Parts: sequence; C-alpha cells; structure tokens
Amino acid sequence: MSEDTGVWAYAITEDGHLSGPDGEVDLSWLTGVGETKVRTVASGGLSVLVSDVSLADFGEAALRENLENVDWLDEVAREHHYVIDAAARLFPLLPVRLATVYRGDATVCAALTSRCGQLRDVLHRVGGRVEWGVKVYAVRESTAAAVTSAQAVHAELTAKAAGTRLHPPQSARLSGVRQPMLLNAAYLLESSDCVTFTAAVAGQATAHPELRVELTGPWPPYSFAGPGDDRADDGR
Repeated sequence: MSEDTGVWAYAITEDGHLSGPDGEVDLSWLTGVGETKVRTVASGGLSVLVSDVSLADFGEAALRENLENVDWLDEVAREHHYVIDAAARLFPLLPVRLATVYRGDATVCAALTSRCGQLRDVLHRVGGRVEWGVKVYAVRESTAAAVTSAQAVHAELTAKAAGTRLHPPQSARLSGVRQPMLLNAAYLLESSDCVTFTAAVAGQATAHPELRVELTGPWPPYSFAGPGDDRADDGR
C-alpha cells in the first residue's frame, strides 16, 4: 500500500463469522466507496471490512472539505451503507461511523487491539439485530398533551425493544415536515420481532390521532454502535 492510499472502514465482525463449514464468506463481489473492492483486516479475533481509498480524496483535509458538499456526502453515504447492509445479511456486524479513514492496515490493527474488548462487547449486544427509527410529530401545535402522548408512544415501543436511543428532534429544515418533532428515537430489535414491532407502531399511530408517527427501517444498528446513556438494553 502506498503512502497516498488510505483505508476506509465499514464494519467490524468476529473472525469466526467469516468462515463456516462451506469455507470463507465470499466478499469478492462487494464494492464500496469509489467502487473499490471490499476486503478485511484482522487483529485480535476481530475483522474490519475495509476498502482502499486515495488520501488525496479521502484524507483528513479532503474529508473536511468534501463533507460540506451535500451531493458528495449523499453519494458516499449510500456507498458506505450499501456495504454495511449487504454484509449484515451475511453475518453479525458492528457498523463503523461514516468517513472513518485510517492511514494503513497497521493503523487499523492498532485500533482493533486498543479497543478489542469494548468492540467485542458491543458487537455481541447488537450483532444480528436491526434498528428501526420512529419519528413523532404534533399534528397541529406542540401542546403539553401532545408531548405526553409522544412520551407514551416511546414507553410502549421501548417495552418491545432490546434497546433504545433518543436522538435530538430535527428542525423542519432537516425533517422536511413543518409540524414540530416530539420524538426522534431508534429501537434495537431481533429480526424475528420486527412484525410485532411494526404492528405496535401502527397501533400507536391509530391510538394517537393527535400525532403523526413515521417509521423507517429496518437498518443495520447504526445508532447502537457506540456507548450511550439513553440505552434501555435488556441484555438479551
């Protein structure tokens, strides 16, 4: 690898998930950012899905500039998500934050080694699970009653999830919705629980006509890839 080439990281998994009775998992068909081939870098029993990128385009200074370009960011985010989503269909994984770039394989290995225990713990908690997003808006104005209803929706859905994350409400400019956002939450679920959960969301929307309830997913567990104080994890 040349000094002008960096390593873009997508997701982390355990080495054992990449092999099975039929041999190694084939990732040769998978391409990532800039249509580069996805490969793995392993250390301490963990493997990172990566691809090689030009530091001229994806180094620290270039990233700072490019992340201000909405069109560039949208394309790169789609390519990053494509790799994570495709790999998540094959084995449990821990998503890596968008635009995480290392200067080489040795730097990737050092990062794995320094956080091996923590990464393995989080991977065991979220690996194989999926994320659903729920946004709740007040149909009219944000009244105390609407806020209470949104809190009731969150409590009901939290009881059906393995974990939750509360994100800050988005502005109308970001959400594209004029009504005030009262809830912006992510819920961690077993794939087998998705039908029950989506039915519960629909039930809450019917029970609270004063609210507008939006559901997105399932996604890889992006919101649960790091620590957070608002998690309600049952440890299953």
